[in-house]
Amino acid sequence: MPLLHLVVSKSLVSLLSRKYGECRSICYTVTRRASIKDIIESMGIPHTEIGEICSEGEKFDFGFIPETSMTINIFGILPPFDVTCPTYLRSAPLKKIRFIADLNVSKLATLLRMSGIDAEISQDLSDKEIASLAHEKQRIVLSKDLGLLKHRKITFGRYVRSVYPEEQLKEIINFFNLKPHLLPFSRCLRCNTSLAPVEKKDILSRLQPKTRLFFHSFKICIRCDRIYWKGSHHEGMLKRMQQSGIIQV
Repeated sequence: MPLLHLVVSKSLVSLLSRKYGECRSICYTVTRRASIKDIIESMGIPHTEIGEICSEGEKFDFGFIPETSMTINIFGILPPFDVTCPTYLRSAPLKKIRFIADLNVSKLATLLRMSGIDAEISQDLSDKEIASLAHEKQRIVLSKDLGLLKHRKITFGRYVRSVYPEEQLKEIINFFNLKPHLLPFSRCLRCNTSLAPVEKKDILSRLQPKTRLFFHSFKICIRCDRIYWKGSHHEGMLKRMQQSGIIQV
């Protein structure tokens, strides 16, 4: 059987299918004419995690059909990953940094919104619908589902390695270099829309007595009409963001 020699970078080893274990150097049996993208994904690694594919100094795109007996190096994406700049594998960059998260990382999406980052939650959408929406709206897919990230319509995505939401938030902020884009408490946690200042007198009838008495600065979601102010809930969110290192104490 014809073989390929594939060398996988350390950052990608954990994504390999079980049969490959933690082996970085793999002899891959070629059974059909396939693109390097198909070969890599058959090994378990989604194309969204690949930063560079090369052999003897020559770079290849995802459509490359490798010849047998070649040695091909497969590298992960090195942070910080700037999705607004073109790369060899992704020649059409995004104009803005925006995310869509599937339900298995929905708490991460809420924390991103809390940080002022545009992050939609996929709700009950199928993988195909998430991929189509990401493609149409030019959003980066966040997920812990390797199968979803292999969808051909998804160009930008991230398999979230961390388990706990606060650690996931740190991971995504660092990986995509989001710190310059953070604007805490500027988005609606319910619907992801930017908040706008609102006069207290215009919402007075909607406030509880203690809120009317002790708070004077308010924001409102222009989409779902939810009101925000710096109450005890704000203090709790602020503490979580301080623990995540987003806001310095």
